[in-house]
Amino acid sequence: MLILAIVLVYAVMASQYESLRDPFIIMFSIPVAAIGVVLMLWGTKTPFSLQAYIGVIMLAGIVVSNAILLVDYTNTLRRRDNLALREAVELAGRTRLRPILMTSLATMFGLVPMAIGIGEGGELQAPLARVVIGGLLASTMVTLVLVPAVYTLFEEGWSGILKGASHHRH
Repeated sequence: MLILAIVLVYAVMASQYESLRDPFIIMFSIPVAAIGVVLMLWGTKTPFSLQAYIGVIMLAGIVVSNAILLVDYTNTLRRRDNLALREAVELAGRTRLRPILMTSLATMFGLVPMAIGIGEGGELQAPLARVVIGGLLASTMVTLVLVPAVYTLFEEGWSGILKGASHHRH
């Protein structure tokens, strides 16, 4: 089911972007969410249950939205404003930081009561909320760095990444 969810998310993005590369860049944010899932389950001593697995499948759809915002806006800046790759990536990161943080934090805070297990049968649903919070937290933190780096890597190769690193040291 998880593989099917990931394939469907990729297929929808590929048809929307009319490209196979951009959705591939966006999909790099999904494995990062797994790190957050594992750390959250371990940290809260929650066993990996069916509810947690449903949360992981949900994450496959939720996590990519942040990366979509970044990649889509970067493409828009490059096409509409004819910005250079580096400028477009940096401006997209700065401009989309607030909307990404707002949507991620709203989702995470909205799931806190469920994660705590408040209410009738709340402890049954808690693993799902914990998984989504952990995965979203990890992917939001890393997506803001990883997706622009992977985007640059696909556009310019390793020389673009290395050039950017040396450019910012001076």
